Order: sequence, then structure tokens, then C-alpha cells
Amino acid sequence: MAVSNDVLQSWECYVSPFRKPLAQLTNRPHCLDSSKHEAFIRSILSKPFKVPIPNYQGSLGLRALGIKRTGVRSALHDPFEEGALVLYEPPPLSAHDQLKIDNLLFPKAPLFMQGVKFLWECVTSRRIPGSHGCIMADEMGLGKTLQCITLMWTLLRQSPDGKPEIDKAMVVSPSSLVKNWYNEVGKWLGGRIQPLAIDGGSKDEIDRKLAGFMNQRGLRVPSPILIISYETFRLHAEVLQKGSVGLVICDEGHRLKNSENQTYQALDGLNTPRRVLISGTPIQNDLLEYFSLVHFVNSGILGTAQEFKKHFEIPILKGRDADACEVERHKGEERLKELISIVNRCLIRRTSDILSKYLPVKIEQVVCCRLTPLQTELYKHFLKQAKPAEELKEGKISVSSLSSITSLKKLCNHPALIYEKCVEEEEGFAGALELFPAGYSPKSLEPQLSGKMLVLDYILAVTRSTSNDKVVLVSNYTQTLDLFEKLCRTRRYLYVRLDGTMSIKKRAKIVERFNSLSSPEFVFMLSSKAGGCGLNLIGANRLIMFDPDWNPANDEQAMARVWRDGQKKTCYIYRLLSTGTIEEKIFQRQTHKKALSSCVVDEEQDVERHFSLGELKELFTLNETTASDTHDKIKCRRCVNGHQVKPPPEGSDCTSDLSQWNHCADKRGLQDSVLKATWDAAVTFTFHHHSHEEQRGIP
Repeated sequence: MAVSNDVLQSWECYVSPFRKPLAQLTNRPHCLDSSKHEAFIRSILSKPFKVPIPNYQGSLGLRALGIKRTGVRSALHDPFEEGALVLYEPPPLSAHDQLKIDNLLFPKAPLFMQGVKFLWECVTSRRIPGSHGCIMADEMGLGKTLQCITLMWTLLRQSPDGKPEIDKAMVVSPSSLVKNWYNEVGKWLGGRIQPLAIDGGSKDEIDRKLAGFMNQRGLRVPSPILIISYETFRLHAEVLQKGSVGLVICDEGHRLKNSENQTYQALDGLNTPRRVLISGTPIQNDLLEYFSLVHFVNSGILGTAQEFKKHFEIPILKGRDADACEVERHKGEERLKELISIVNRCLIRRTSDILSKYLPVKIEQVVCCRLTPLQTELYKHFLKQAKPAEELKEGKISVSSLSSITSLKKLCNHPALIYEKCVEEEEGFAGALELFPAGYSPKSLEPQLSGKMLVLDYILAVTRSTSNDKVVLVSNYTQTLDLFEKLCRTRRYLYVRLDGTMSIKKRAKIVERFNSLSSPEFVFMLSSKAGGCGLNLIGANRLIMFDPDWNPANDEQAMARVWRDGQKKTCYIYRLLSTGTIEEKIFQRQTHKKALSSCVVDEEQDVERHFSLGELKELFTLNETTASDTHDKIKCRRCVNGHQVKPPPEGSDCTSDLSQWNHCADKRGLQDSVLKATWDAAVTFTFHHHSHEEQRGIP
């Protein structure tokens, strides 16, 4: 049976990568020219196919092709015969090389197995006898969702005695993540379980579905997993509290930081012994909130709230204060160790440092921006007139105090945001309208009237003209997003905007479109309150935090939108602060909270004490002479006259204490070419550091 030329050509293309070198197979010189090589191959492949059993004399004749032979099996062909076709077999790897490849391809596998084992031991009371709860406090990107899905599946299907441990499980999450949980369960369990997701409907309809879920009994219930939002749970708690559930998982569990709110009390009233709380940021504001989370999952292990405050919170906070004496520091450290030893039995925490080398490098930059003359005059005018300034200095916080803080924060963003207050001559702004330029109109945006807006304008212009990078703009205020829109329309940048008015379905569509390589949009505007959690914006690799939040967790969540799985480019994070203003005070407060979180959750003992609580109360001041009030406060030992003379410690990165970052009073020490080109606009000082050293090849 001869073979056609077309078949020969196709066959040659397929088998050529696997054929042994001609010199080995034919004992001919390896340097045959192409014509002889082709003729040789054709002579081999043009021969008729033969029955692969040599000298077969049986009755089947040609039908013997491929029959099973009796006796000892042997190869049907000789792989060393001239012209034999063989598959390439790579040389065996050493155990060390195999481990390196496994770690590269499956970096999360050991973390995953360890996490699931920890969760199972906690909810089955093997870690703390009599307690069945735990906190999954891994940072973002380490697979918390998948570990919890694995836990649910394990408990629903087996136990040490062979029977399922539970018959039903419940997942409570923010409303924006209900659909995501439903999809993840379907993705990983592949239809083995049909979850019930409550995502809208009338009150009667939802009550009927929830009652049906709670009334399920037996080893194989039809819908053993309920996925519901915190808001819906609170509104329908009466139905859910009538029965029992084997396990409840609370995603973004830091929502339960206040034991006095209705959501906490509604969930606490659920009849379930096994409770898992997911939160990458369990400490956000103070230790008492941390107590509330631990108390929710394992009631009583830290005593009552008053006992916790007296025994742990007060000594630890006093010991962390920059003004603490040696006795207070020693006592604080002892109580901190005691707290960690108790909580670590029911809390698991792994940081994203483990995976950083599998992501592109991230350059994080804290950029101090000079106020414009108009902003400076308005700021000083307000400080002279506002009564809340005196209240806060005395340690009193009222509604008017909080309103004044918001006014100053908006002024730092752009004078346009407080223009109406000046027109109405609200408290602190009487007579301030005269400070605006003649003919000023808030309808058109003037970037040059705000230091931060001017820096933003430069960053966008340089990025657009020198690269194909995309940018995410984040603000706490929708009014600031309105200004972003005006800027983009003026500069003719294509953009999309996501805030609290957008439906969940529409959010998913615009995110998918923005991440597409063919998408023409240059800017993605994001409200940190509406979209800080769960969004994947890897279509961009530059993110600008235009204003700081009191809660460091909100900023951390927002900044993690671009530096995550799937990102291919170096990421640049810009955190803009108005120099010498309340924004630097807020950032300093964040530093204090993050230091506290590092001590309690991450167990870092060397977080430096930079800020006294007294200093953090000095919100209503303006430092016009500093390049960075934050740099002044940390009492930097690596800078002389504001200029860095000693590099950051070896091994430090952007998760390190701010004193261990690069400090730049001019553009010479910057790594980011975009920020270098922007410096002269209004930048006074920059802290910057990288996530990790760039890795090349297999580590």
C-alpha cells in the first residue's frame, strides 16, 4: 500500500520533532543535504505497511494487524531499526529540579492544603476543644474562596466516622459577591452540588426559598449550600433562625467588627456551631473590633468585651504609643504575645509575599503634592473660622467636626468641591468666595487650581504619550469622579466609570470590556466605596489613589485591583497626598493602624513606633514649610537635610515600615519615568519601594 505525496508531507511535519537524529538511526553522516534527506525519508515512508508481527504464519492473514499475542509480550517494532519513528523522551529530572518546577507551576498548592486542614481542624473542634470557629485571614490572591469551597464539600460528604459532618452550609457575603460565589461553587464542584443563591425577588418569594432551604433534611439534600448577602440575611433573619445550619461562612467578615449592629446580632443568632470568617484585613480601626470578630467565631475565648479591653487593648495600645515608657512597652509586648498565642489557635494568616515573585514587579509610590496658592488661602481661612477645629483639639468629636474634616479633604482634591459652601457662606467659608479668581466658574475644570489635580493631569498626559498603559483612578467621592470626567473630556481621553449607581450585571460587562486588549478606553474611574472589593482590572497597570481613606483596608483593597493574577506588566501605584494637610494626618493614622495590624495579625515585632496618639489628633493644622509632614514625623535616620544618603535595608519592600522605603526630595532617586516627568508640576516629596526584585527564569 503506497503513500501519497500529500500524506507524506503531512506525516513528515508531524513526526519530524520526534525522530531520532539521522546519524544515530542510519549510521550516516549527520550533515546530509536537504535533497538526500528528503529522498531517504521518502524511501522509508513509501514502503508498504506490513503486519507488525514478523513472520506471522497464522490463518488470519492480513487481518492479524494488531491482534493480541499469547505468551510473553514484546515490542511490535524495533525502535533502533533504521528509519524507526520514536517519541522524544526527555531526560529524568533530579528531585531538586522537579521541586522547582512544581513550585513555579503550583505555588499555591502547599498553602491550599495547609489552609483546608486548618479550617477542618477548627470547625471540628480539634484545635480548641469546645470551639468550632476560625478566621481565614490570608491576604488577597491566596485562594480563600477555593479553600472554603473545599471545606464545605468535605463536610457535606464525609467525616471520620464515614457519615457527612453537616447537611447544609451557608455563605454570607456582600451583595456584589453573591453571583461570584455561585459561579465559583459551580466552577470547582462541577455540578455535583446545586447551590441556592438569593439575588433579588419579593419578600414573600425570598421567605419561601429560605424556608425551603432550612426545612431540608437528610444526607443528600437537593440544595445544600445557600449563598446570601448580608443585607438580605438581616432582613430575613427570622426565617433563617428557625432552623439550624451545619456551617456558616462570612465573606468580607470585617463587616462584623461592631457587635452592636443589627447584622452582627442577626448572624450571631443563627443556630450553627461552625463559623468561618473570611477577612484579609481583620484589624481595621482598633483592637475592640478585632475582639468582635474573634468573639463571633469562638465566643468566650477572649473573655467579655470589658475584660478584653482591660487586659489586652489598653496595655497594648499604650505600649505601641511613641511616648510610652519602658515599663509600658514591656507590659504591652507581654500582653501582645499572650493575645497572639490565644488567637493563633483559630486564625490562619499568610501574606501575598509568598506569591509576589510569580507576579510582575509593583512600584508603590506615596506622592506629596504642593497646595496651590488658592488652596492654601482657602485652607487657612477655614482653620481661622471653623469652631470644630477647637473641639477636635480638645479631644471632642461632634457631627460638625466630622463635616469639617470632609470639607478640608474635598478642598485638598480641588477648590471646586467646596465652591458651593463658599457661595452659601457655610461655617468656615464665610467671605471665602472673594479668594477665587475673577470670573471663576465651577462648570469648567481648571486643573491648575489644585496641586493634586495638576499632578494627575501630568501623569495621564505622560502615560498616554509615552506608552500604551491604561490607568485606574480611585476616589472616595463621586464628586471627585465628576471632576475626573471633566478632565478626560477636556483631554479627549476615552474612559469608563463605576460607582454605586451601577448595577452588578453592568459592572461585570464594563470590567470585561476594559480588560480586553482591543478596548480603546484609557481610564477606568472607580469609587472606592462601591468597587474596592473583588474587581479584577488587570487591563490597567497604573493606579492612582487620589485621596486617602481613614481605613487602610479600603485603600489596600482598591490598590489591589491591578496587581493580581493575570497581570503581565510592571504595576505603578500612586498615592497622592496634599503636603502638610489633613491628608498627611490621615495617612499617618493609616500607618499607625497598619503597624497595629502587623503586630497582632502578622506578628511583626520590629514595626517602629513613629507617631504618638497625641500627634494624630492634630488634624486642624497646616504645615506650609515642609516637603512632607509624614517624613518629618518618622524621624528618618537615613536622610540628611531631607535627602536620602543611605539606601533602604536589604530585603525590604513596599510592605515594610515606611521608614525603610526610598525617600526622594527630588526626582533623581525615582524609578518611574512618568513620575520623573511629572515632578516639577507640584510634587514636593515621594516615598517609593518595590514589591520584590524581578525574577528571571525559574527561581
